[in-house]
Amino acid sequence: MPIPRTLRMITLLAAAVTVTLAGVADGGARTARAEEGRPPSGRQLLFYNHAYGVLDRETADAIEHSGYLREFANFQVRTTTGSGGETWTGRYLLGRETYLELFGVGDLPGKDGTFGSAGMGISTERAADLATVLQRLRDQGITDPVEFRQTRDFGDGVPVPWFDAVFTTAQYDTFGAWGMEYLPEYFADPRSGTEPADHPGDVGRERYLSDDYRDRLMRDVTGIHLAVTDRDLANTVPLLRAGGFAVRPVPGGGVVALRGGTMMRFDAVPRDQVGLRRVDLSLNRPVQYRHKEQLGQSTLIVGPGTRAVWTFKDAE
Repeated sequence: MPIPRTLRMITLLAAAVTVTLAGVADGGARTARAEEGRPPSGRQLLFYNHAYGVLDRETADAIEHSGYLREFANFQVRTTTGSGGETWTGRYLLGRETYLELFGVGDLPGKDGTFGSAGMGISTERAADLATVLQRLRDQGITDPVEFRQTRDFGDGVPVPWFDAVFTTAQYDTFGAWGMEYLPEYFADPRSGTEPADHPGDVGRERYLSDDYRDRLMRDVTGIHLAVTDRDLANTVPLLRAGGFAVRPVPGGGVVALRGGTMMRFDAVPRDQVGLRRVDLSLNRPVQYRHKEQLGQSTLIVGPGTRAVWTFKDAE
């Protein structure tokens, strides 16, 4: 149950929407100001949903054909058709509420398919919360956030409303983050394979994802570490803050976003050093051993205990 290629959507939007984002030219300074401020008052509105990264071909192929990953996680390789008939095939590790999506170089068109490109979706748990996120963005000076509705085609040629999304800007280097809210029409379609609502207005991640994770070891993504450009970081911080995350600077440049169950770290680096660096995972049960799985240029360490760490090479 993947999310569409959001950065490709941003490219399409950029052709039709001109977004004026004050301070983009001075991204570092704007990021610093955002870090120094307090998070918006009130409850958490957005939560880590998933992230994706484009890996070298050797690593992507090793992941796709790994027998171990099929035992470790609810692992799928699948193709999805989204708005406008665009399709993408990804490698998915699906948890209880969160997941990870991985691609190889060339799997996506244009710059979205280059090594190191990445993206991240953070989503609401309650219907109508995305409207509050939009207002919080405007309160931070993002006067023209980009709104988008994604659909999904289950194979009959009839698009089903899937989720609404918001971006701080249509311009990006190699990384983009978006806020999102699943739609009632999607949950109502039996082909979505989603679960019944736990309460009125439930549009949460646990409802969206299946319970197949219970039969595997991996439970959820508890940490994500990405290296991004200064401009992409500057575009991401306002969204994190609008979602209710506490955004703090880290030594050497970059920020860490806390609250919501998943720690997100973003290092500010030159464009030729961008990419997915590390993923922390929780397990459904403790293991007594330490297992090392080499997957191309990446290394997955499982246990001992109830956690796993997956590290990725930072250059081709």
